[in-house]
Amino acid sequence: MNYKRLETFVWVATLGSFRKTAERLHTTQPAISARITGLESDLGVKLFERDGGSSPIILTSKGKELLPYVEKILYQTEQLRKRAEISTAYSGVLRLGVSETIVHTWLPDFLSRLHKNMPNLDVEMTVDISSTLAVALKERTLDLGLLMGPISEPNIVNRKLCTFPLSWVASPNLDLPDRLLYLEELTQWPIITYAKATGPYVEINQKFRELEGPAVHFFASTSLSACRSLAIDAVGISTLPDVIIGKELERGTLKKLRTIWSPSPLKFTASYSNDPFNPLAEVAVEFAVQAAQEYERKNIR
Repeated sequence: MNYKRLETFVWVATLGSFRKTAERLHTTQPAISARITGLESDLGVKLFERDGGSSPIILTSKGKELLPYVEKILYQTEQLRKRAEISTAYSGVLRLGVSETIVHTWLPDFLSRLHKNMPNLDVEMTVDISSTLAVALKERTLDLGLLMGPISEPNIVNRKLCTFPLSWVASPNLDLPDRLLYLEELTQWPIITYAKATGPYVEINQKFRELEGPAVHFFASTSLSACRSLAIDAVGISTLPDVIIGKELERGTLKKLRTIWSPSPLKFTASYSNDPFNPLAEVAVEFAVQAAQEYERKNIR
């Protein structure tokens, strides 16, 4: 039985759309329609109800009955490939979402491992904040996310990657006293931090809202590089992962501040949907775990 037809059946059942399935499988809607028609002919049953309108395509009762069997066939096919160690069998496109902190740390090692073990694979990479990447994973527009997690969602698998501590930093030009600082003492400058839709921003904003006195002003950004540059230029005080400010601390362009409170460490996961079964993500996540653990072993004290 044709593997592509079975794979297409599962994706149409999941996404409820020939158009979305065509985008996911990098082909055309007529090709998707032809595969489904061919599979229906092979099986001698109607798998989907199609009304030709804008409503989602839904499974027939027979389609619902057969779906678990097809999913099992696809899963066992991929397990056979893995057992046979046929790395060249993994081809196609992996749609990867990455948090910027990972870009600045172990992403190159991960991509090198990926290419070495899956040389026929193409990667389409999106760098964005974790909340945006999480939405894309739920909508199946990304295959794998390396992000601040975990994602609490049915059918989303979360694998622990690494934990990065955060520190308050500032330019020496701000001339802050070299002692333990209260948060109230930081509020005379803008707080340069993560974008509003992120966990660190929510935590930091809530902590400052609890203070009495003048309101604090936030300069929020989706770019860690921008936050780091603004801190170096003495625009304000920032909270950044220790792993991306090592050179700046050595050069003396930034210094760590000793404060009464610091935000929680950043916890990263490799997250992907296992419904339908996604062999590329399942294999790629193992290399992400290896790269993250190796980086953490060498760089996190």
